[in-house]
Parts: sequence; structure tokens; C-alpha cells
Amino acid sequence: MKALRNPAGCRTLFGAFIVLLLWYILHICVRSNILPGPYETFVTFAKLMTGPLLPHVAISIYRIAAAIVVSMGIGVPLGLWLGLSERADSVISPVVYILYPIPKVAFLPLFMILFGLGNSSKIILIISIIVFQTVLTARDGVKEIPGELYASVRTLGLNRWQIYKHLVFPAALPKIFSALRVSIGVSIATLFFGENFATTYGVGYFIMNCWVMADYEQMFAGILAMSLMGIFIFKAIDLLERKVCPWICLHN
Repeated sequence: MKALRNPAGCRTLFGAFIVLLLWYILHICVRSNILPGPYETFVTFAKLMTGPLLPHVAISIYRIAAAIVVSMGIGVPLGLWLGLSERADSVISPVVYILYPIPKVAFLPLFMILFGLGNSSKIILIISIIVFQTVLTARDGVKEIPGELYASVRTLGLNRWQIYKHLVFPAALPKIFSALRVSIGVSIATLFFGENFATTYGVGYFIMNCWVMADYEQMFAGILAMSLMGIFIFKAIDLLERKVCPWICLHN
């Protein structure tokens, strides 16, 4: 009933229904165990989540969550500073522009040499994706604030910290959340790649291991787990945005 009263919930259910319908049609057309049906996959997924799949999902979520927290802690303050300081922007932004377009997966061998074969190298790989997007969007969000607003808050006697708190940070937040959503999709894809090297845990490892073993039902259960993990992270970001940016919801 809550989903029926919530337009966003209805859209999510409708999207899931379309995906499942297309999946079922493809399953009928292919007629091969290479592409199991939705029902078989969900049954396998339910069984695996009470056993071998759960640790893989947990470690993948941990890697993504840790990377998000560190990236926000680095990227948001740096982006706000660049937006307010022309001198810092002229020095640091050219470096960001050079590094940002480089495919970060190219650095995975270097990260594994420098930070080991465990979680650290995978987390740093994801950080290298999210942090650049965060820096640039936070900077652009600050630069788009009209000069009249700065003049208005200064007439109220606000100090530098209060200007950050009541004007700069709230103005940049919506762009930061948008950048985070864009980065998450790329980050999950990169995590899938990273979890196929020098690890025995992670949803990416689980999927490729099942593919090698030709266990396609479990492979698709792993793909389903990665999809649900992405949806969970997106919904968590939406919920956080509604909490910290309530004025956005008022305009939607």
C-alpha cells in the first residue's frame, strides 16, 4: 500500500515488472540453460543468500560504502575550496582535468602493488572514480551561486564559516548527490572488474567463478545480487538527499 501511495515506489515496481517481462521473453526465445528464467534465478538467489552468496555481497557493499565515505570526505571540501578560490582552482583544476578522463581500471595493477591484494586496492580504485566527479561537481555548484546571494548574506553579518554552512554547502549539495549517482553505476562496474583479480570474495568474483563452472543459475543469481546492491545504494542516496536537502523535494 505504501508503494501505491508513493509515485517513486510505483515507478520502481513498474520498471522491475518491465525488466522481468523482457527477461522472461528472452528466456523463452533462447531456450537454453545459459539464460535461466526469472523464477529459477530468484529461487537460487534466495537459497544462496542464506549461505555462500551473503559474504560476497557483504564485502562488495563494504568496499563501495567505504569508498563513498572517503571520496565524500576528500572531494566535497576540496571542491568547495576550488569553487571559492580562483587561485586554487587555476592550479588544481588543470591537474584534475588531466587525470579525470583516464580509465581508472588502468591503475589497478599499480594499486595492488602499492596497497596490497586485499580490500585496500579495490577501495582505492573506486575512490579514484568517485572523488574526481565529486570535486568537479562541488566546484561547479559553488561557481553557479549568484554573486547577489553572497552580498545578501554578508549584509546579515555572517562570518566565513557561516557562509559555508548556510549558503555554499546547501547550494552545492544537490549537484554532489547527482554526481554520486552517476559515479555509483561506473563504480559498481569497476568493482566487478577489480573483484576478478587476487581475491576470493566479492560479487564480481562469485559471478565469474560460476561462469567458469558453467553454473548459469548461480551466475545469474550473482548478477541479480549485484543489481539489487546497486538499487539499494541508489535508494540510500535518495533517502539521504531527502533528509539533508528537503527543499529539493518541495520543488518536485
